Amino acid sequence: MSNPTLAQPVFWRDSELPYIELRQVSDGRAVCYEPHSHTQWSMGAITGGQSTFEYVGRHYHVGEGSLVFMNPEWVHACNPVDNQPWAYLMLYVDAGWLAGLRFRLGLLATPLWQDIHYDVSSSAVLYSGFQALSYRLQDDQVSSEQKRDCVEAFLSEVMVSISGAAEQAEQPFPPAPVPLQELARYLDCHCTDELSIKWMAERAGFSESHLVRVFRKHFGMTPHAYQINRRVQLGQRAIRRGAPIADAALAAGFFDQPHFQKVFKRLVAATPGQYGRPLKRLPDRV
Repeated sequence: MSNPTLAQPVFWRDSELPYIELRQVSDGRAVCYEPHSHTQWSMGAITGGQSTFEYVGRHYHVGEGSLVFMNPEWVHACNPVDNQPWAYLMLYVDAGWLAGLRFRLGLLATPLWQDIHYDVSSSAVLYSGFQALSYRLQDDQVSSEQKRDCVEAFLSEVMVSISGAAEQAEQPFPPAPVPLQELARYLDCHCTDELSIKWMAERAGFSESHLVRVFRKHFGMTPHAYQINRRVQLGQRAIRRGAPIADAALAAGFFDQPHFQKVFKRLVAATPGQYGRPLKRLPDRV
């Protein structure tokens, strides 16, 4: 049986570095995800055991020493293998900040986000660098300025390292037709509204069953799942700003707080309370 304390995810955030967030899970058997996406670019390191990595329709089996990379809005999920222990670190990076860094490195022609087509890596150099960065960030004796320099140095190394191979990959989804793009943008702005699949289908000009199929084909999830994912992202932003859970639930369009907590945990693999208690220092490795 897993240790309840070790099974709880731990988050690190610092108001002086608002563009990054670190997550550590020491026993991932109790941390399961439904397919979801983030607004940030994210990078994970498997620090123990093995897991599955489902990413925009591609399937990987990853183990200790592996790195995984996820673009903003690209649907993914990582889960344990046969209920075996696994542990990991995740770094979430603001896409706008990272686009600016890539531009300064000469990897982008403009400081605007472009997806990075690179899924997994077994680079021992980047893996050890990620671990070193995680401990640097949690060290109370290291100033925010020093941490900022470490983040930029490490992510510069990552971006340069994966940029060459990234150019060879293809887009995971075909471009969506205009009616679907318009529906997705509407859901982005009105995700807290109660919108039926019938209403969505009529707006897009499709039958309900056809809308579900083609939306999943182009966005990696159904229209309803897309809307719920956006709601949870709103809840996360509210919690990061310090809002009480009840207020975060309302901001995300949930009038039932237990429902918000249930949905939040399905997609974030943490309760709103766990997510809202970031530590300046992560627990020691186990």
